[in-house]
Amino acid sequence: MSTNSRNTALSDQVKEHALNETKAWVQEFVIRHNLCPFARKPFEADQVRFVCTDAPDDAALLHALAQEFELLLNDSAIETTLIIVPNALETFPDYWEFIALAEALIESLSLEGVFQIATFHPEYQFEGTEPDAPENRTNRSPYPTLHLLRESSLEHAIANHPDVTEIPENNIKHMRALAD
Repeated sequence: MSTNSRNTALSDQVKEHALNETKAWVQEFVIRHNLCPFARKPFEADQVRFVCTDAPDDAALLHALAQEFELLLNDSAIETTLIIVPNALETFPDYWEFIALAEALIESLSLEGVFQIATFHPEYQFEGTEPDAPENRTNRSPYPTLHLLRESSLEHAIANHPDVTEIPENNIKHMRALAD
């Protein structure tokens, strides 16, 4: 698989920029537009870990992902982690191929039912949509991003939400209204 990666390490300044841009995207887009009704509480409680990796290829990124799972297992104060990947996975097909590897990693580490990955990419495109379809914006982030979620937290949030099935449809309607 080709990751279409850059071979240079990122400077601290580039990492800081990617972190700040992603935090702003979560606050000003995801939370502001209520795309994920579960995002505000952990974000405002400073329970969201944002980490920028300079992993240039799949192997290094899988290693970083495994390390982050280990951290989450050992630190319950962290509700969720967004791993920002500005140095690899530049195309959406490369990103999507990597997600299959990440899912296999979860299985190999016996973490199924413990963690899942929500997917975000600058070129995100839902199956069956046109590239410029407004609904794709719900999963378009400034950089390729792996959002690690605790399944127990997700189950709790879903159980306490009046109707989670309406979230995607409401998001689509909202994105289409913004596009008009």
